[in-house]
Amino acid sequence: MRREFLIIKVVSGGQTGADRAALDGAIEADCPHGGWIPLGRRTEAGTLPACYLLREMATKSYPKRTEQNVIDSDGTLIVSHGGLTGGSLLTRQLAEKHGRPVLHLDFQLMGNEDALDEARQWLRQHGIAVLNVAGPRASSDPDIYPKVKKLVIELLNLRQKC
Repeated sequence: MRREFLIIKVVSGGQTGADRAALDGAIEADCPHGGWIPLGRRTEAGTLPACYLLREMATKSYPKRTEQNVIDSDGTLIVSHGGLTGGSLLTRQLAEKHGRPVLHLDFQLMGNEDALDEARQWLRQHGIAVLNVAGPRASSDPDIYPKVKKLVIELLNLRQKC
């Protein structure tokens, strides 16, 4: 398959669910990862382990962390099962506020192959090198983790290598 875009880093906020899946996918695909996390490395499951290379904010605020990850990336991919709510909705609003490309993939409306095709086209169209990945927490969508991890790995396997 043709390699057609260059992702050099995957970032997220480190929360359980979609965020953690993106980081684990990047690690498995041997792609640099990072992003911002609230002070104390807070997640709904406790402290984020040190193996995740995220930088701590000076605040415990999840919204400020979300905004910094949007600002520091070239584009944001939001993955869900259904419409956006909570932090995922805020992520889209912040991407729009800062004029950053944003793509929402809803796995209730599409399968894996369609999601992969749409994401690939979007990455190529916008020249995304630093990809922010967001979506629901594990507590609100326990099925999101495997879908996001698989999608991220598949995208990273398609990318051009440095």
